[in-house]
Amino acid sequence: MSGEALAPTPALAVEGVDVSLRGVAVLRDLSLSVAGGECRAVVGLNGAGKTTALRVILGMLRPDAGRVLLHGRDIASCPREVWRRVGHLVETPLSYPELTARQNIEAATRLHGADPERAGRVAARMSEELALTGWLDVPVRRLSLGTRQKVGLVGALAHEPDVVVLDEPTIGLDPLAVVGFRELLREVTERGGSVLVTGHHFDELTRIADRVDVLHRGRVIDTISPCEPGRSGGTDLEQAFFDVVLAADRAAAESGPGRFLQAIGDQEGREAS
Repeated sequence: MSGEALAPTPALAVEGVDVSLRGVAVLRDLSLSVAGGECRAVVGLNGAGKTTALRVILGMLRPDAGRVLLHGRDIASCPREVWRRVGHLVETPLSYPELTARQNIEAATRLHGADPERAGRVAARMSEELALTGWLDVPVRRLSLGTRQKVGLVGALAHEPDVVVLDEPTIGLDPLAVVGFRELLREVTERGGSVLVTGHHFDELTRIADRVDVLHRGRVIDTISPCEPGRSGGTDLEQAFFDVVLAADRAAAESGPGRFLQAIGDQEGREAS
């Protein structure tokens, strides 16, 4: 209808993505989107395909089918300027062990084309939020796992990206840093940016996410709002998650033992890969 307003283009959209690795289907018709100003989380059991999905979204892995869009543009043809507005941390933080934490963060912001002075000020403030300041001039090889995670997070966020993709970002963080991390994500969404995170800590996801996608056996089987009042389980995200997963497995079992056993085999194959 001409009188209806068009829905805004999502900052990030995944459309019908399929991925197989070593002959095992890891993602099946995966679709999700993240709007401007939204923090969206993806949760799933080990081997559900979470990290693979993020690698596809960031162009690290080419899908067998489907596509990923950044601000409405297929990532296969996105120019450098679009990618510069993306911040990410997937699996282990990538850093140069012989460089200090500060030097690694500076290198990350320069790679994204950020203004050095502004990025330096932003990084200093973020380091305070994560209790990283006292470690900025220490070589990364001497830092603990949790402190390296802080370096990776500041490196992913200091250039003030529009789209942020983070894989289990609170791994190794102490309680004070977790609180500071929440504030950093809030800053991203308040300025209209979009955040996609994965995780296993339901209580933490309830605090940061507007929507939570349940990824199971390679596809999104439900989307949960942590504040959805009428849902079974209420605001108990953990209970809602297991209700959805068990219902999906029960439906697969009832559809035929062959299909159910195949699903289990695929899950084990994904965990092995």
